[in-house]
Amino acid sequence: METIVLVHGLWMRGPDMGLLKWRLQRHGYNVVQFSYDTVGCDLQENARRLNAFVAVLTAPTIHFVCHSLGGLVVRRLFHDFPEQPPGRVVTLGSPHTGSYVARRLSRNGWLRRLFGRALPALDGDVPPWRGERELGSLAGDLAFGPGHWLFRDLPDPNDGTVAVEETRLEGMHDHKCVTATHLGLLLLPTVCDEVLNFLREGCFRPD
Repeated sequence: METIVLVHGLWMRGPDMGLLKWRLQRHGYNVVQFSYDTVGCDLQENARRLNAFVAVLTAPTIHFVCHSLGGLVVRRLFHDFPEQPPGRVVTLGSPHTGSYVARRLSRNGWLRRLFGRALPALDGDVPPWRGERELGSLAGDLAFGPGHWLFRDLPDPNDGTVAVEETRLEGMHDHKCVTATHLGLLLLPTVCDEVLNFLREGCFRPD
């Protein structure tokens, strides 16, 4: 059975991906959740822990579905540990070119602490993607969230936290926008449909 590894985003622990996990399981996948310290460990350490987590899985095909910061962790995984089982990668609202909101908030010394050791990655310090696997980047364009409320100059379109332009990545196989907020990318059935299509076909559904 093909396995999907879910990798959550900043300040989360994994239950936020529970609904998506349930939907993917209904389509016959073995779905497991990788939980990690998003601010206490840097990207390199979390990639090392993810590699150890994947190493004990026995599935011949392992896909990754990642939300926000989780997509950056997986990029670092493939940079540091490229010998992974076959599979595809889908990122949901991941700021591949850096996060405008994180950069703006981190100008305040107190708020900067909220990002901890994740800040360099959110500022764009992530190894380039070398096309190790087929990667699809899904973005939301429903501007409803703290980034949109706090920073009216957050580039449009955006999902309320991450701008669509920040989700584009050189070497990705496909990119698509859906009508969703940053959190909504984990909740909407249409997002699950897009993820399933990419895992099966290597592309998102045609419009």
